[in-house]
Amino acid sequence: MDWRNGLGFTDRLRVIQSLTTAYQQASSASAFTEAQTQARRYETEAYENAVSKEEYDGICQQAIDAAETTSVAPVTSTDELQDAPQESEASDVPVGEKFGQYSSCFHHFDGLHSTIYKAKAADGTVRAVKITIPHLMTAPHDAQREARLLREAHGPHTVSLIETFRLDGGRLVLVFPFLRYDLEHLFRRDMVTATQTRSILRDLFQALAHIHKTGIIHRDIKPSNILMDSPDGPAYLADFGISWKEGDPGSEPSHQKITDVGTTCYRPPEILFGDKSYGTALDLWAAGCVVAEAIGVGHRALFDSGPVGSDLSLIVSIFKTLGTPNEQKWPGAQGLPDWGKVQFYDFPAQVWDDILPGASSNGRDLARQLLCYESSERLTAEEALGHPYFSTC
Repeated sequence: MDWRNGLGFTDRLRVIQSLTTAYQQASSASAFTEAQTQARRYETEAYENAVSKEEYDGICQQAIDAAETTSVAPVTSTDELQDAPQESEASDVPVGEKFGQYSSCFHHFDGLHSTIYKAKAADGTVRAVKITIPHLMTAPHDAQREARLLREAHGPHTVSLIETFRLDGGRLVLVFPFLRYDLEHLFRRDMVTATQTRSILRDLFQALAHIHKTGIIHRDIKPSNILMDSPDGPAYLADFGISWKEGDPGSEPSHQKITDVGTTCYRPPEILFGDKSYGTALDLWAAGCVVAEAIGVGHRALFDSGPVGSDLSLIVSIFKTLGTPNEQKWPGAQGLPDWGKVQFYDFPAQVWDDILPGASSNGRDLARQLLCYESSERLTAEEALGHPYFSTC
């Protein structure tokens, strides 16, 4: 029987969708219809010329990989710039709240433990003024430790702490350069090409390699904490509010670290089962989740923690994707405080081609080598920088 008889319409449509995404990411200025037309043409040629399903899959994967390495910078439209996270033109007039030397401060973002204002300094430069809320600073959140570790973490791809000062009521203020975009914002608007994505991820791993050398664990790696002033980069790692370093007066003992760290679907399995002795590999799992989200079709989070951010929902999602681990796959699990308290269904591991369909081969392999149950088997940040995915940066 001809192999084509076993390839249904839905299967071919899925391939066309993956190719369309790859061609759009090759130039984010490209119209959807143009990219889709190109994808349909290529898929039809592969379908007609391939002698087997394996050859058909290989031809289509080659096209996706080629699109990643030949992408060009997008044309950022006026609408995109206007829709970027910034306040109205009223910020250019000398009115607004006053904090220290910053007299024209306009509300930009509300976090759980702080409020961010956009302001102009006396020399005209634009700043992000972060006003912390002392009574909400429960562990592991600590603004004073954040300021200390930011100074220690200073580097080419960590956000710069310009100054700190206090307001009435003990509120600590941290001042940073104002950076227009975060990676989550770019994902949601499809504003980055594959080349730009690769460059941003490279900057992330350079930041991680740097802070890990100093002994700092960031503990909250996610797309919204990767900032830049342009989709072209450079990118900077931000928000050290729950970071940790051994010996820092505000950090827990190394074997009694807080496990309530990280954000929902970026939390690694070891802390979901109570590991208080985790190390920098915690950041690498989260970085692997960011890589998967960055290269995946639609930029969806790889794991799902459910509508309320449940640890149990996240565990099930991880197990359904990577397979329920056993002693051979995750030897260290047996020593975790909460391992064995709940019996999980024995889910088989999905193959990575199915986990990240339509992604480049190198990008998929990078995610695979970061998202390992055994934390010692994950790539370090420096090892990740040497991965073939970054060879064309």
